Amino acid sequence: MAVLDLMASHDSHLPPQAKPASLTGIGMNATELAANSALTTRIVHDLNANPALPCATASFDLVLCALSIEYLECPEAILREVARVLKPGGTCVVSFSERWFPPKAVLPWPPMNSFVRQAWVLRHLQRAGFQNLHSASLRGYPRPPDDKYIRQTRLADPLYAVWGSP
Repeated sequence: MAVLDLMASHDSHLPPQAKPASLTGIGMNATELAANSALTTRIVHDLNANPALPCATASFDLVLCALSIEYLECPEAILREVARVLKPGGTCVVSFSERWFPPKAVLPWPPMNSFVRQAWVLRHLQRAGFQNLHSASLRGYPRPPDDKYIRQTRLADPLYAVWGSP
């Protein structure tokens, strides 16, 4: 499976058992991309400056955007590009939590609640040509004992995911 990690950084948030044939990371920081040992290809590219993905049409089975949709100034344009680079039958998964950087998030993200955010992402996927749309939320799971936030709260941050296919 060929996977594209949008807005990649030092971690691609994939489980250790995931072993895609290729994992391409697009991010803004070359140093952070270099630190991500899971990546097989690293592309430094600012999607807010240029939403066009520097990738061939129909080249990925799966596109992930983990914990970053809230920082995109033109999410619909980027999701149209995601639809272009996905192979027929491919899937785009957008995930987010309630832990984000308020100074970096674009409007209308900050004032929305988590379920409105799911609807917002679904709307952008739909407008970008995605179909067979789904969403899910995971809440109430305990933090692992070695989690650095365990002293703040015993429960892990909720995780929200939205996905679909062009």
